[in-house]
Amino acid sequence: MRRTLQLLAAALLAVPLSSGTATAAPAPDLVEQVQQVGQDEVVSTVLDGRHQTTTLRRPGSWYLKTHFTGLRLVAGDVLTVSDPAGGETYRYTADVTASGTATVDGTGFWAMSVTGDQAVVGLRGRDGGPAHPASRVKLDKITRGYTDAEMAAAAELAPKSVCGTNDYRDAVCYQSSNPTEFGKTKAVAKLLRNGGSLCTAWRVGADNRMLTNNHCFTSGAGIEVWFNYQCPTCGGTATATVTKVLVSSVLKTSAALDYTLFSVTNFASLASFGYLELDARVPAVGEEMYIVGHPAGKLKKLSLRDDQNGGGYCAVSAVRVNGSSSQSDIAYRCDTEGGSSGSPVLSRSTHKVIGLHHYGGCPNQGVRIDLVAAQIGALL
Repeated sequence: MRRTLQLLAAALLAVPLSSGTATAAPAPDLVEQVQQVGQDEVVSTVLDGRHQTTTLRRPGSWYLKTHFTGLRLVAGDVLTVSDPAGGETYRYTADVTASGTATVDGTGFWAMSVTGDQAVVGLRGRDGGPAHPASRVKLDKITRGYTDAEMAAAAELAPKSVCGTNDYRDAVCYQSSNPTEFGKTKAVAKLLRNGGSLCTAWRVGADNRMLTNNHCFTSGAGIEVWFNYQCPTCGGTATATVTKVLVSSVLKTSAALDYTLFSVTNFASLASFGYLELDARVPAVGEEMYIVGHPAGKLKKLSLRDDQNGGGYCAVSAVRVNGSSSQSDIAYRCDTEGGSSGSPVLSRSTHKVIGLHHYGGCPNQGVRIDLVAAQIGALL
């Protein structure tokens, strides 16, 4: 899932915080920050007129995603996938695409994932009664999320982009001390890519538009977008209620600037999460900034402080740095990890986006948003 990018350019423009003078330094290996978070399993369970419900249990998994084949539903019958309490429920009729939560493939379809380590699958008739005897479906594959131990092991193999001490914290930890920064975290979401790996994405502008990295995806099939996957209390381990949608279409993508602009299904459900705005300029060296994302697949984090900067706020350490294109990036030592790819980099002076995070390596790097804005502005 990861590949080391050997840059053709031989030097970064490393600009010390205390000086505006650029000095050449050897370019480190830069690594895309995608995080592996789950694995596929083959299963074989048939639901029909005699067997109308089954419960999947994978202790310690943080999500379960189910795949079905051979769906045949009599009019009025419904296939449901839910958590045990029914708080998160997805319903599918004979036209599975009508739900906006199904990803059709060559053999059937993937349902939307269920958060937690149990998923209840059932056939239901009209008004919740028994399904018709002729209704039938086969559950043939699942993707289960890693346990905490597996996630920790995956994180150990991911790019080491915590610069010094790990200073990022749960986003909600800053609700009182930094309310403006905290308010910008709502528009940031977690991407679950084809059930097995993740990145970060965020709403850009008031319309149905989101941004992430080109290396996260260029085709939207099977990509889930999770909003509000975050702790309601500082230092907590439980998540707030998550709102999930699917990538609908890719509107524009660029490998040279490592961005993908896309739309989502069921857009109306995202109104309460707000959006971010672009700050289409080259930021100043030393300008304070922050990053919002899902490092190592964790509940949403706000990377605001930097022990490499005397414990002060994160700051831009270099501009016009070589990235996926010449002089395309800005650099900083805000802490990130695998899964942070696609996170917004925001200025503390304007609280608008100045970069699209994509590389780890300490210093970490984001694509200059002024370059991205020049290409996508007409689509926003």
